[in-house]
Amino acid sequence: MSNDTSTPTDLPQDAAGASEEPAASAPDQDWQAQVAALSTKNAELMDQFLRAQAEMQNVRRRSEDEVSKARKFALESFADSLLPVCDSLEAGLAHQNATSEQIREGAEATLRQLKAALERNKVLEINPAAGARFDPHQHQAISVVPADQEANTVVSVLQKGYVIADRVLRPALVTVAAAK
Repeated sequence: MSNDTSTPTDLPQDAAGASEEPAASAPDQDWQAQVAALSTKNAELMDQFLRAQAEMQNVRRRSEDEVSKARKFALESFADSLLPVCDSLEAGLAHQNATSEQIREGAEATLRQLKAALERNKVLEINPAAGARFDPHQHQAISVVPADQEANTVVSVLQKGYVIADRVLRPALVTVAAAK
């Protein structure tokens, strides 16, 4: 019987030992497969990151180039629109024997050219009419004077102002009516 008792105990140990080996190697294989999958995924994500970073640098460089070109050509366009005004002034100065009437007509024509060039380039006058409401965003009050009009309204314009694309280049210098 001693043989019978030793055999059943040997069998379960062998069975347990046999079942442990495949169970131990299966988690090792799962772990190695997970590491390999994560390494592959990591490499893909790193590649995507590097490509995105390179694309952002390209976009930044292209946008800087476009802004630089826009500034350059905007100034070129503005200068080009002023060249006829310069030509008119030079032509007026070239006439040695011009009468005061001819000089005045030439100056008025040149002023119209200059105003048209400014308007084409979105430079617009700020020239409030008398009685217009004082706007501190577009007007600069030089003095407050007693007047027969409502308080805080423009009495007179001492110097026109100018805006470009809704941005004040120079406010209009005005006198404002005092409160009664």
